[in-house]
Amino acid sequence: MVGPAEMILPSPELLAVSRRWYQGIFNGNTKILRDYLSTVEELRFIGTGEGEYWRGSAVRDGVGDFFEEIPVFDEVEELEAEAYENGETGWSSFVHRIRFVGVASESVHRTTLIFALDGAAWKIVHRHASVPTPNIDIVGAEQMAIQRLVDAARDEGPELNQTEGLASVLFTDLEGSTTLAATLGDKRWSTLIDQHFQTVEGIVTAHRGQFVKSLGDGTLSSFQSANEALLAAINMQEAVNLTDLEPRLGLRVGIHTGDVVLARGDFFGTVVNKAARIMSSANAGEILVSDETRVMVSGNHEFNFVDAKSVTLKGLPEDHTIYRLEWTR
Repeated sequence: MVGPAEMILPSPELLAVSRRWYQGIFNGNTKILRDYLSTVEELRFIGTGEGEYWRGSAVRDGVGDFFEEIPVFDEVEELEAEAYENGETGWSSFVHRIRFVGVASESVHRTTLIFALDGAAWKIVHRHASVPTPNIDIVGAEQMAIQRLVDAARDEGPELNQTEGLASVLFTDLEGSTTLAATLGDKRWSTLIDQHFQTVEGIVTAHRGQFVKSLGDGTLSSFQSANEALLAAINMQEAVNLTDLEPRLGLRVGIHTGDVVLARGDFFGTVVNKAARIMSSANAGEILVSDETRVMVSGNHEFNFVDAKSVTLKGLPEDHTIYRLEWTR
């Protein structure tokens, strides 16, 4: 009789599958990652950062966005790699030494992938990564902020005023908030961010928009009118700029217009993801908008769009034209 331990065998096949998964990450080809994931609700995705514990379909929906926020890889060295299978299950363990473009220090990433056979294909049912350094220190960016905002809005299913037609989705984010929070302390930062959210929500409401969600230092809002979304964005930047209080906040805004429908999964899809990606391309004090949003208000000479450029937005196919909306008067 063959014992359980004797059924565990090295798996060159799983080693190859795992390496293709990692190559998708390292090469920025994140759109293929969901194809490696199982469709079962027992799917789990675990990382090092706070809140990096995803379940089921949210993993498949969010995995591309998660890895898209990572800066460009400069050097990747595979230090260890092994894979085993036992009947219809298997697993692999990898250790990589990684350096990102623009980040001086390197970091060591340890990852385990657990697989189950789905027909004739191996699919990941569990991913667990361990990085002994916070994301902000490794990649120089607060990687999870916007994705947590998108996921929270999706998971909680807010009651939207608009259920179909065109919507202009507006994201905001505060640049350098982690450093500010650490400098000010929890109590003062909490008061400051609450005041900021109240200001943003008041402006959204005044422009007949819906304040959908706030989380961390970001906000998500929706407008039935692209014109009102742009005016709201300008008012937000003016409010931040006119305050004489310190510290000064660096507000980034991104807007995209597209179709929404009643199903919340459709609303929290491409329209929201593109708006988030556009916002991530902005610098403090900027309002960036999609070409679709610009076209919606092309007859309104109140707005001045400059610095048109074609950009690649992570997780979205092809290139996209975005504009900077001038807001200083």
